[in-house]
Amino acid sequence: EVSEEERFRRGTIKLEPERSKYKDWQLVVIQERPEEVPAGQIPRSIEVILTDDLVDAARPGDRVTVIGVVRLGRPGTRSSKFERITYTPYIEANNVVVAQRLLEELKLSAEDEAKIIELSRDPLIRRRIIASIAPTIYGMWDEKEAIALALFGGNSKITRDGTRLRGDVHVLMVGDPGTAKSQLLQYAARIAPRGIYTTGKGSSAAGLTAAVVKDKQTGEYFLEAGAMVLADGGIVSIDEIDKMRDEDRVAIHEAMEQGTVSIAKAGIVARLNARTTVIAAGNPKRGRYVSSESIAENIDLPVTILSRFDLIFVVRDLPNLVKDTSLSSYVLKTHEKAGYVESEIPPDLLRKYIAYARKYVKPELTEEAERIIKEYYIELRKKSAEREDVPLAITTRQLEALIRLAEAHAKMKLKNKVEAEDAVEAVRLMNSVLEQVGMDVETGTIDVDLIMTGKTKSMRDKEVTVIKLIREIIESGEECVKYKELRKKASEYGIDEEVLEKIIRNLRRNGEIYEPKASCYAITD
Repeated sequence: EVSEEERFRRGTIKLEPERSKYKDWQLVVIQERPEEVPAGQIPRSIEVILTDDLVDAARPGDRVTVIGVVRLGRPGTRSSKFERITYTPYIEANNVVVAQRLLEELKLSAEDEAKIIELSRDPLIRRRIIASIAPTIYGMWDEKEAIALALFGGNSKITRDGTRLRGDVHVLMVGDPGTAKSQLLQYAARIAPRGIYTTGKGSSAAGLTAAVVKDKQTGEYFLEAGAMVLADGGIVSIDEIDKMRDEDRVAIHEAMEQGTVSIAKAGIVARLNARTTVIAAGNPKRGRYVSSESIAENIDLPVTILSRFDLIFVVRDLPNLVKDTSLSSYVLKTHEKAGYVESEIPPDLLRKYIAYARKYVKPELTEEAERIIKEYYIELRKKSAEREDVPLAITTRQLEALIRLAEAHAKMKLKNKVEAEDAVEAVRLMNSVLEQVGMDVETGTIDVDLIMTGKTKSMRDKEVTVIKLIREIIESGEECVKYKELRKKASEYGIDEEVLEKIIRNLRRNGEIYEPKASCYAITD
């Protein structure tokens, strides 16, 4: 007897759409959790078919438990003979449970909690935690403290109007090669309760944020989550962040500040959660860091992204007899012990300690802590308010960063209150960062615009002066201003030839002036 399917193939049975029953269905791909994959292995994945009310039960990046039946996919009409006889397993889902997106995955026993509480009572707990961050790396105390604060994080808040105030502490290290930046990033991803280590280019088509990818077999488009979405609620360590894809440069702004990734491509419109702490490292454009240039000029990264980092460190490899002697002794001792250096706190216990703090500890600012942060902010702002020639030393973005740092510092001790000592340490660390990357070497003052715009106030003033000189000469009847004449006029305002050439390059790049003739400049209308 001929089966109905065979009759359908022969054309004796025809489909009547108006009399047919339809059901919603969706094809998704699930893969192993990144933190559960053994080192050096690729996460395994399998297709899942969702039907009826299970459609859209989860979004890309969600952690799910799927209950269903494993079946073998029928070959169908594939292009090659091999594909026609190949069966692919898939899961026909009966239920999908979306796990809570925070840190419930790490189970803590009563014994673990007792150890954590006991550890928090140690008066030197802060020093012990920092010393436990990459113990094989010598020194770099401030950088290790910054990573510890990023691992604990501040308090994320939702205002009455629904605006999210992030609690994530973002950290960036820029500097010379061979300064252990990558090792610090790898350790941070390893010790975090949920951590992913990746590079600026990303490990898949999705890159750092998300992407719409075309399926080679079906030709359909689907949404693939990137590292920041997969690490939602945890840490993402990004090495060589200066080599990001252009698409990620746009999307990472939103991910770092709002904690979401929005995408609208190929008919797919979605907003994915990316409430992720970013710990990143980048290399200078010229191989080594040039101290006479700003942080923005040293690294190929837009200032709009630079300004979203709470703490930026310049890691230099400068010869120093005392430091080099201590460093070489430390490295040799590490190798004598076959690379084993005992951590102050065992990594497994530290991971549980961090998870406990992130989940249960939500410290609130005390009046004393508020006073210290407010006084520091007002003091730095007051100098630029009193005199116009003094650059702006701090903005509200750094003020919010100070609050997050103080909260994270309190979390390290599992305190419910942010006390004066937490605020003092936050101020010390912020001041250290501003002196490293926000110092105008020409005037010897802190200028936060070095981070926010990539230029110092003194350089901006000189640019205005050069534009003014060009305009005055052109208004006197000249078609354009020759370089020799401009150099002579600029020297009267204290602008030397090297600075003038740099200003001309910047103004041309920004389209504010152009060159109608060789070495002759005019204002862009």
